[in-house]
Amino acid sequence: MKHALPQPVDVKLMNLTASVLFVACAVLLAAALGWWLLRHPLFAVGGITVQGDLEHNSVATLRANVAPRLAGNFFTLDLQRARAAFESVPWVRQATVRRQFPNRLRVQLQEHQPLALWGAEAESRMVNTFGEVFEADPGELDEDELPRLNGPDGAAPQVLAMYRGLQPLFEPMELRVEQLALTNRGGWTLKLDSGAVVELGRGTQDEVLARSQRFARTLTQVTSKYGRRPEALVTADLRHRDGYAVRLRGVGTTDVQTQRN
Repeated sequence: MKHALPQPVDVKLMNLTASVLFVACAVLLAAALGWWLLRHPLFAVGGITVQGDLEHNSVATLRANVAPRLAGNFFTLDLQRARAAFESVPWVRQATVRRQFPNRLRVQLQEHQPLALWGAEAESRMVNTFGEVFEADPGELDEDELPRLNGPDGAAPQVLAMYRGLQPLFEPMELRVEQLALTNRGGWTLKLDSGAVVELGRGTQDEVLARSQRFARTLTQVTSKYGRRPEALVTADLRHRDGYAVRLRGVGTTDVQTQRN
């Protein structure tokens, strides 16, 4: 029986070198093919489909504002940067961007739903239904229908929650909270659409709402004693311990005692 002779070392090295070169060539060829495919015009982003909330933005406007900021093709486009580009457009709160093979993007938008104006009179910021402050052109809305809220930075959710608690108290009197402000020291002041200014004082939300409920519950009775209606209110101060002081048109300042619940 014949035994196979071992291959010489130089032959083994040649075979190994050939295998390595073959693998390297295959890898380079695959990389070149992949690079060619990535740069092929077929995979350039050819269109953007926009769905969702489009009340304040048209598809054409979105494409014109965002398309120049999109870098890369279908495979290389950074979806996080694309999302940020869409969310930088006024009124857009949230965007979801997905690839749609072979060369399109599909975008789902959620717009801000404004609930109030935010800040000083000259400011254009608004608060959405989530208590988030955003920048947009309030001229697109009927500003007279939106209350104006104000407070320290980061306090928008707190002020919005207080507004939501206060507004129902005045609706039975056909009055509307037009402005609500929280000072840096924690004091609350509201203004009604009748022009009346009400000092609510400081405290937790529950404490302030409790004082406001007693005030709203008795205001009609108090004004009727002087032949007036609630809209005759000029100012009210709820910072007294067991009552409040009011000033009515044509009537001097009046102190009203209230019972605690």
